[in-house]
This record gives sequence, C-alpha cells and structure tokens, in this order.
Amino acid sequence: MDTFDIAIVGGGPAGLSAALVLGRARRRVVVIDAGTPRNAPAAHMQGFLSRDGTPPGELIHAAREEVARYGVELVDDRVEDVSDGFTLRLASGRTVQAAHVLLATGATDELPAIEGARERWGRDFLHCPYCHGWEVRDQAIGVIGSVEHAHLLRQWSDDVILFPHTTPVPDAGGLEVVEGTIERLVVQDDRLRGVQLSDGRIVARDALFIRPAVRAHADGPATALGCDLLESGLVRVDPEGRTSVPGVWAAGNATNPRAQVITAAGEGSAVAIAINTALVANPPVPA
Repeated sequence: MDTFDIAIVGGGPAGLSAALVLGRARRRVVVIDAGTPRNAPAAHMQGFLSRDGTPPGELIHAAREEVARYGVELVDDRVEDVSDGFTLRLASGRTVQAAHVLLATGATDELPAIEGARERWGRDFLHCPYCHGWEVRDQAIGVIGSVEHAHLLRQWSDDVILFPHTTPVPDAGGLEVVEGTIERLVVQDDRLRGVQLSDGRIVARDALFIRPAVRAHADGPATALGCDLLESGLVRVDPEGRTSVPGVWAAGNATNPRAQVITAAGEGSAVAIAINTALVANPPVPA
C-alpha cells in the first residue's frame, strides 16, 4: 500500500491547484483523476487572467507538468471505494492510503431532454454569460426557463427571447416570451440556427442559454467517507473547505457549482493551505 500525506481525488483546476501548493510545501501528494472534466465540451475557457481563450485541455496539460516538477504523483484512475483510515481502492486494483483526502471531483451539468442538447453543449448551447456572453454578443439569443438569466444576457445582446419550455409562463418584465415545449435544436453547417417547438414552430436563434441542474461527482467517495451532502449532492464544507469528517476536505465544483475555472483554482489553493496548516499542527505518523 502506498502512503501519502494527501490524496487528491480529481485532477481539474481545483485539484491540480491544491497539488501545486502542497507539492511546493514538500508534502507527499497523489492526484487521482478519472478524466471527466465538466468543461470538456467547451473549445475555450474565458475569464482566466492571462489564459483567456485557452482550450481547457491545454490548461490541464500545463498544470500537470507543473505539479509533477514538485514530486506530485499523477494517477489516471478512478476511486472505487474509500474506507476508514482514508484507504482508497482504485479501479486498477491499486490501494492508496493518506492522512488527508481532498475531494476535487467536480460536477456534471444535467441537461433537459431536448434533441441535440448534449451535442451542442458548450458550443452554442451554453450556461454562463460571463464565460460565453462576449462570444455571442449582438447575436440572437434564447434563454430557457430563467427570467433573471434572460435579463442578464441583455447586457450582451438586444435580441433575447425567453422560452419557458416546461415551466409556467412567468412575468418576464418586458422580455419577449415564446411559449411551448422545445423539442429539438435546429442545426445547420455545424451551427445552431434555432429551436423547434413541439407544435412544429421554429424560432431562429444563434445561441441558447440555460441554468442547468448540477450533479456533483463527489457523492460516491463523499458518501463512503460519511461526509454531509446538500440535497444536490454537493459536499457541505466550512469556509476553509473542511467537510463534516475530520481530515476530509472539498473544493471546486464538488462544493460550489458556480465556480468558474479561475474560481475553482483559487479555492483549491486556499484549501491546500488549510490542509498544510492542519498537517503542521498534527503531523502524520510515519508509515
């Protein structure tokens, strides 16, 4: 069995940022990553100072090279089970033990049952105006469900239509509202051209936004460890990233569904400092 000071489950921005801080603090760190990042469908990430427009995969590749320079072990694997004493059994059969565990497992956006939704997700079917609003500025934008989201997007375009879809028709405060259930996304030449409603009507749109439900990936290991979860499956943490289980921490989309890449990276760094402080106060017993 391999023994580490910290086992980080998840190798996205939060997990790798934490690994960088802890590796530089001369801790023995392992990062276990299943390779299912939330932003994989996106061609570029926006709003990350000095890395605006960088493909997400390029950021992760560069981050992995950086943390490896500090002796952090990177393992492409999946945690199958976690038992008391922070013993992690991996899908490959390997077993890892750690004094502390950081859950940086991210989340998945749950999309509505609309034909073409998954295929266009992160391209022209979008969720975050701050991530994608500039790229669709002055275009014809549709918003599913949320009046607040639709009004926000009017900062980027004067042509915004609200589609209640399966929700009651709201007081839209001056927005144009098109009633009816969206059946499919209309795509031509690999670009969104509009939405087709269940009655056959097609409403031309260049981009479509939604606030999706978020399902955290942490529910498996967090549940196995006995961590308190929110109804959404997100991990409940205190301001420093501590879960309800001493020695178990969480950061990024595992606990904060609104964390952008730069936010998740910052949270990972802050939680890493808290973990190192805890290790200084209570050093792990040598194996």
